[in-house]
Amino acid sequence: MANKMKSTRSSGRVESRSFRLAVFIIGCLVLSTFVVVSKPQIDPFLTRSSEPLKPIGRNNLGAKGTADSPKLGMKGENMNRGKPLCHVSERRGDLCIMDGDIRIHQNTSSIILVEPSGRNELWRVRPYPRKGADNDFNQIRELTVKSSKEAIQCTINHSIPAIVFSVSGYTGNLFHDFTDLLVPLFLTARQFNGEVQFIVTDVKHWWIDKYLPVFRGLSKYQLIEFGRDDQVHCFKHMIVGLRRHKELSIDPTKAPHGYSMVHFTQFMRSTYELGRDTVARIEEYPHKKPRLLIISRKQSRAITNVKRIAQMAEELGYEVVAAEANSLSNITRFAQIVNSCDVMMGVHGAGLTNMVFLPPQATVIQIVPWGRLETIARKDFGDPAKDMKLNYLQYSISAQESTLMKLYPRNHPVFKNPSSFHNRGWDLVKTTFMEKQNVKLDLSRFRDVLWKALENLMQ
Repeated sequence: MANKMKSTRSSGRVESRSFRLAVFIIGCLVLSTFVVVSKPQIDPFLTRSSEPLKPIGRNNLGAKGTADSPKLGMKGENMNRGKPLCHVSERRGDLCIMDGDIRIHQNTSSIILVEPSGRNELWRVRPYPRKGADNDFNQIRELTVKSSKEAIQCTINHSIPAIVFSVSGYTGNLFHDFTDLLVPLFLTARQFNGEVQFIVTDVKHWWIDKYLPVFRGLSKYQLIEFGRDDQVHCFKHMIVGLRRHKELSIDPTKAPHGYSMVHFTQFMRSTYELGRDTVARIEEYPHKKPRLLIISRKQSRAITNVKRIAQMAEELGYEVVAAEANSLSNITRFAQIVNSCDVMMGVHGAGLTNMVFLPPQATVIQIVPWGRLETIARKDFGDPAKDMKLNYLQYSISAQESTLMKLYPRNHPVFKNPSSFHNRGWDLVKTTFMEKQNVKLDLSRFRDVLWKALENLMQ
């Protein structure tokens, strides 16, 4: 019995020593694993200052930071496990989307997402959906978007989401008014059915007043001008910047609720109380002349024989209206004129943007100046016209129809190799083919285009 008890105690000591040895080995393995796994996360932080780390990466158009690079926060925490606050690698514009405790301190240009967990991000963005490197872009106010444990006390709490955007940049040009701001604003805000607060930077009061019906159609609330007071506004959801897909258009596959340019033009007709939502078919109204709107230009790219074109159109059966659209035009009145027409024609330029007021199935005729501008013309107005369910006709002038013939000899690269100008940059293309050129349309050639537009009204 004694031997049995001795054997049992001996066995117990062996098992106890084995158990302690196993625990020791496992502990070493766990510790070494922790060191190996943790080291890549800690080292980058230890080589930097104690200031909040800013995402850094490729960005050649003005915004600082990128969603492509790992973001390292306090204690080396890898923030790629969650979605970044901002996306700045998009070539069109920066966009930040935030949910939670969001605070704007107007005087500091800072937007803060309060994060008790210690998440640490910092972005510098310009909330305008067209990046650039010129003075117009650089004048846009830069905002700081960051996450932080600490934030100043709220003074005004909002129960609706907010959209922060700039109305600076290239505004004042009708094309940029729509493609850079009004279409992106519709795309970003329409999903909220008016229950959204607009916070605007770089305010141009004349510009806001001009498009006030659009703002009122998208938001039920008075605009907040960023930086005008010392209040701390607090929100639960915020978008900084505007969504933008392409020139003067929307990609329904990427848009909330499948919004398209058809929805946008419906919104514009409703906003400006435009009565026509369809063209007048010639068979249905044989005694009513189709209306042709000629968009006039007085500076560059003017039609020098516009009176002869109007006369020819009248001979074909059109009622002709000629009007010039510029930044000083009363947009409500001009929208009514455009909506009353069945066909609109003009040389490539901002005035063609008014096609957003045309009734569906109307026809847009774009006259493309000399200089291999067909791709630009189609991108800016041709594709958008089709997205609006408009008929589109493109007329490229010949060298003989260009007033450049009076400025350059026939064997000049302007005529022999216009593509070479494109290889040397947009500024040269703009000054040569956009600013120095007017057009004198060939009546015989252009007659066929006007007739084709009539045929569209017969189908």
